[in-house]
Amino acid sequence: MNLTQIRAFHLVAQAGSFSLAARSQGVSQPTLSAQVKALEATYGVALFDRRGRGVQMTSTGQSLYAVTTRLFAAEDEAGAILAGSRALTRGHLRVSADGPYHVMRLLAELKRRHAGITFSVKIDNSANVLSHVLDHAADIAVTAKITSDPRIHSIKLREDRIVLFMRKDHPWAKRRRVRLTDLAGRDIVVRERGSITREAFETRLVEAGIVPSSLIEVQTREAVREAVGAGFGLGVVFDSEFRADDRFHSLEIGDCDLAVGEYVACLQERRQLALVRAFLQVGRDIGNAPAPSRRASPTKPLSEASLAD
Repeated sequence: MNLTQIRAFHLVAQAGSFSLAARSQGVSQPTLSAQVKALEATYGVALFDRRGRGVQMTSTGQSLYAVTTRLFAAEDEAGAILAGSRALTRGHLRVSADGPYHVMRLLAELKRRHAGITFSVKIDNSANVLSHVLDHAADIAVTAKITSDPRIHSIKLREDRIVLFMRKDHPWAKRRRVRLTDLAGRDIVVRERGSITREAFETRLVEAGIVPSSLIEVQTREAVREAVGAGFGLGVVFDSEFRADDRFHSLEIGDCDLAVGEYVACLQERRQLALVRAFLQVGRDIGNAPAPSRRASPTKPLSEASLAD
């Protein structure tokens, strides 16, 4: 087996095109193309469907890519162990996150400390983010979904809190907080199943025996905002992710625990990779630092009277 040809295949599969793979590695596109064609000819298989400037892996290519991902991850890990504590000056980190707010703060600090690194970020729902790490499709996960899987190493960044938001012409727009029971019979806009925001919120409703009028499901945070803006109901969002907007007012649900932890996770076996280790250190250093609320409304201590404000 020719390892150079295997690496050429892996680089193209990772980049999604011959030209992007060649550019990222500083080699010519014909060189990569020739290496992949030689690999296909040797074993009598098709690894890619060529489509214009891009490529799509065949089923054989997908199976091989799963193997080469583990192969070159192990090579990176060996290099990290041999390099020890040598200064981190270059590398590419793949991050999967269930929202942009926490991960961008961490990546900004990582980039400040190690200017030579590059990274890619995939935003998905919480149910998929850890799967990306387990499948070697991402090096790091930033997620609110905790796991007891022994293959995963995680550290807690901080806690966030679920809040409601509504249009400013809503009857609740003058209030600072409501009770969970106030949500009975209300229309509520939520993310798709797999979202930790929805999972935590629905759990509290079920525990309290509260039944909304309807749960209107949309696929993204932006779609939740626009659905609320169109008048479909109350929105549910993490406090840190609520952006000030002249259209909306946010408030707390003051009589129940809606705090959810946010975590950084990686494979146990990859903790010694230089980039992964550096990201974890950033998480330890700044993850628990106070993060400013994104809501316009001030937070005050709860009291029986203030719940009715």
